[in-house]
Amino acid sequence: MRIKVPMDQRVKKRILHAGRGPVPNFSDGDRVKFHFRTETTDGESVLLDDSRKYKPMELILGKQFKLEVLEASVKTMALSEVAEFTIDKALLHSYPIVAKTLRDSWDPANKPKAAPSGCCGMMMAAQQPQLGYPDLDRLLQQPQALRVTIELLSVEAKHEYERESWALNEEEKLASVTELRERGNSLYRQQQHAAAAEQYADALGRLESLMLCEKPQDEEWNRLNELKLPLLLNFAQCKLLLDDYYPVIEHCSTVLEARPDDVKALFRRGRAQARVWNVEGARADLARAAELDPGVRGAVRKELADLAAREKEKHEQEKEQLRGKIFT
Repeated sequence: MRIKVPMDQRVKKRILHAGRGPVPNFSDGDRVKFHFRTETTDGESVLLDDSRKYKPMELILGKQFKLEVLEASVKTMALSEVAEFTIDKALLHSYPIVAKTLRDSWDPANKPKAAPSGCCGMMMAAQQPQLGYPDLDRLLQQPQALRVTIELLSVEAKHEYERESWALNEEEKLASVTELRERGNSLYRQQQHAAAAEQYADALGRLESLMLCEKPQDEEWNRLNELKLPLLLNFAQCKLLLDDYYPVIEHCSTVLEARPDDVKALFRRGRAQARVWNVEGARADLARAAELDPGVRGAVRKELADLAAREKEKHEQEKEQLRGKIFT
């Protein structure tokens, strides 16, 4: 259950610079970017965090951000507005955890090392900070109100930007798979094989995350797997053209586990196996593809002839190397 923050009681707002136009009609799924600066309020003000030293904060609204009061505060602001919020400590119990996560991502080189595990680690933990940042540990142990200054930089409705996979619900994620496949197909037709492979890989990742929520071999899992297999073949074709052969073998083998007589999978795996000198496997795959589909027999003959020529060349090179060793 989400907390409704009473802005007129535990959060006091003061506008420092008026924004442009009215406050937007915010909706779940909108993406907001803003800078924030956090200071203590007890006694002399102490700076805790300032995003301007690193990069703007980015939030997808309605995704249960741990620091809900910050999201609620942003939703009272107009674009380009700068406002100061004095927030009651009761609403800030998660601030130290959120701030640690941000600091670790902003400056990973200075990320505090975790305390050792085991009995010794437990004894040291009693003497060492819990989060690795002394100011955040003090705040964790002695909560206080904070003053947060926010500048709202941008607001994008959910249909105005391409959301990352984690920000999509299951229905949206499934719909995005089709979009990614079509984008990959378009790039492939333009012979942009590396870019097409990226689109297919993204689509596969989203499908696999959906499949993890289903029981293997159940109806919905099988339906998702049927969508996955053509993507595996497309991805394998791109990798084949990029001379990256082991992913071709791996993904075509996955297809063949479900569809043992898939001609495209056999032909592409056969070509890849020929390039990594798995000669017997290559010949078996190519022969099976030709047996199943007479339409690929000409291409298979060409591949087998090329394999035989490369075998002969390799054999001659090995003979020359052996001859050189004998007479040295």
